[in-house]
Amino acid sequence: MITPIPDLLPQRELVVDFRFGVFFLVGGVAPNPLDIRFKRVKGLSATVKTTPLAEGGQNLYTQRLPDGVEYGNLVLERGLIVGSPLHLEVEAALSLFKFAPSNVVVTLFNDAYVPVSAWFFFKAYPVRWAISDLDAASKGVLVDTLELAYARMQIMRV
Repeated sequence: MITPIPDLLPQRELVVDFRFGVFFLVGGVAPNPLDIRFKRVKGLSATVKTTPLAEGGQNLYTQRLPDGVEYGNLVLERGLIVGSPLHLEVEAALSLFKFAPSNVVVTLFNDAYVPVSAWFFFKAYPVRWAISDLDAASKGVLVDTLELAYARMQIMRV
């Protein structure tokens, strides 16, 4: 009879992607509860840019040297909220061209709502806003989409 080998690694729960909050940190003030709930967050990405360097006499390949980090824009989607302070900031940026960059933290929670991971975005500001199509035949929720550029991102594992 063969005895199974016990698993030496502790059992870990799978991390789910649907318990999260988005927190805008403006001047040390607690975030407005209207502006932390989003339906979807996209664009959590970073890529190391490289520069090719050809070496003399080497024709089979080139060296690729790291040349900096490039970030995708952070895209936030939610149902339209009337009277949102965040919307006022977006309106000032897009209509008056007045920008007030803020730090943004996207936090992922486990089933007990304890943070398990987070992404910190430094000096974020709006670069695109869109709203879903208005359709008299649809009974869907009107979706507000906000796209943010930022200086850099820091991944935080808890």
